[in-house]
Amino acid sequence: MKEPYRLRINGGVLSPGELKYICEAAEGLGLDAISFGSRQDIIFPEKIDKSKFDEFSKIQFIKPKRDGIENIVSSYVSADILPSTSWLTSDRYLYVIEQFKHKLKLRLNITDPKQRLVPLFTGNINFIASEHEDYWYLYVRLPEWKKTQMYPALIYSWDMDKIELAIENILQEEPETIETVFELVSDAVDTNNRTVDKPLEVPFYPFPYYEGMNRFGDKYWLGLYWRNNRYDLSFLKAMCDLCAENKIGKISITPWKSFIVKGIPISFKLQWEKFLGSFGINVRHSMLELNWHLPVNDKEALNLKKYLVTNFDQNDISTYGLTFGIANYESKSYYFTSVVIEKNKQPELLGDFVIRDTYNLLYAKDFDPNTREYIMHVQDVDKVELPGLLMELSKLYFEQLGTEREEVRLSEIKKESIEEEVYQCTDCLTVYNEKYGDITQNIAPNSSFESLLETYECSLCEAPKSSFKKKVLVK
Repeated sequence: MKEPYRLRINGGVLSPGELKYICEAAEGLGLDAISFGSRQDIIFPEKIDKSKFDEFSKIQFIKPKRDGIENIVSSYVSADILPSTSWLTSDRYLYVIEQFKHKLKLRLNITDPKQRLVPLFTGNINFIASEHEDYWYLYVRLPEWKKTQMYPALIYSWDMDKIELAIENILQEEPETIETVFELVSDAVDTNNRTVDKPLEVPFYPFPYYEGMNRFGDKYWLGLYWRNNRYDLSFLKAMCDLCAENKIGKISITPWKSFIVKGIPISFKLQWEKFLGSFGINVRHSMLELNWHLPVNDKEALNLKKYLVTNFDQNDISTYGLTFGIANYESKSYYFTSVVIEKNKQPELLGDFVIRDTYNLLYAKDFDPNTREYIMHVQDVDKVELPGLLMELSKLYFEQLGTEREEVRLSEIKKESIEEEVYQCTDCLTVYNEKYGDITQNIAPNSSFESLLETYECSLCEAPKSSFKKKVLVK
C-alpha cells in the first residue's frame, strides 16, 4: 500500500474533543475507522479524497516520508500508572510538549527511563529524564548515523525546543560526531545546560500488561486494543462523549497501536463496563497479542503474527515481559522490541521455480531493547521453523531472566567499597566529577579540580570555585 495520510498528535496526547473532531473529519472523508501508528499518531487506513481537506481546517494531513514532518513520541501515557521519575508528572509532560510549535523534521522522543511502555531510543533526538528536576539526558542519532551518541550535557526543560530546532538547522553541516553537534548548537543558541555528573541508568522492567480497567489511586485507567488496528468511528465518538461527561481531559495513544484513558471516577466504573459491553468490546486479550509491533497496513505481517500467536497459544507458551517485531529488508526503522522477525529479500526468479520467503531472527542483548544491541539468532529460516525457534528464544529469556540483574547487583555490591572524590557546589549541590569534566565550560574529561582556573564558576548557579567542597561518594 502507498503511504497513508497521518495526523500529528504531539506526544500521543489529545483531548476527547480533538479526537471526536478527527473522527467526524474521517467520516466526512468516507472512512468508518481510523488506526494508530507506532509513533503515537493517527492513521487514515484507506484512500481519502484530498479535495475535501479544506473542509477540515483544524487538521493538517501529512505523509511523513513525502512531507518530511515527524511526530513527537512521549511517555505521557505511562505517567501515574507505571513506574516513573518523581518530578516528571503528567502536567510537566504537557508543558514540555507544548513548547514544540514548529513542524519537526526529526523524530523526537521525550521519555521517562523508569517506564517500559514507550521506547527510549527510537527517535533521532531522544530526551530522557534525569534525576535532576527539569533536566534531561539527550541521545542523538541523526539520519545518517549508525549509532546513538550521548550529548555531553544535561538539557533544561525549557530549552528542549531550542536545542531540537538548532540541531535541525545544522543538518546541512552534516556533523559526524556528537562533539561537533555540541559545538555547533552551543554557538547557535544560549542554553541553561547542566554538566553530566553520572551516566544514564535505565532499570529493567518486564513489558507491562496495558489493557482493561485498572485501579490507580482513587480512579481507574482503561487500556483498549483492537487486533486489526481499525477503531470504529461510531465507538470512538461515543467514548469521547463519555469522557466529557466524566470530565476526563486527555486520551493517550501508545506506540503499540492502542490507547489509554486515565482518570475514570470510581462511581463511573460500572457505566464504562456497560458502555464497552454495549459495543461488544473485548478488553482481555492475551499478552501473546499485545506485545507485537507490525508495519502499518501490512496484511502479510498481520497474517504472520496470527500464525505465530496461534502456535504460541496452542503450545501454552508464555511471553510475559517479551516484545516481538516484524520487519523486512526495506525497513529503515530502528528496532525497539525484544525479538525481531526480519523478512529477507527474495532472489530473482529463474524459470518457474517457486521460492519461499525466508526470515532472520534477532534478539536484543538481555532481551532488553533499550540496550540498542541486537544479536543474530538464526538466518534464512523458513516460516514453518519460526514458531519452534521463537519458543526456543522465549525459554532462553526465562532461563536468564534475573541472572543479568543478579550479576549487576553483585557487581554493585563489589563496588560499594570503592570511594570516589567529587567536588560539590554548596549553594545548589551541583557536582563536579573529574571523570566527566564540565563540557558546558569546555573542560575536558579527567581534568582535576585543582587545575581549574580560579575564575571557574558552577555551571548551574554560577557560584565561584571557592563554593565547591570536596566530597567522598560511595559507589
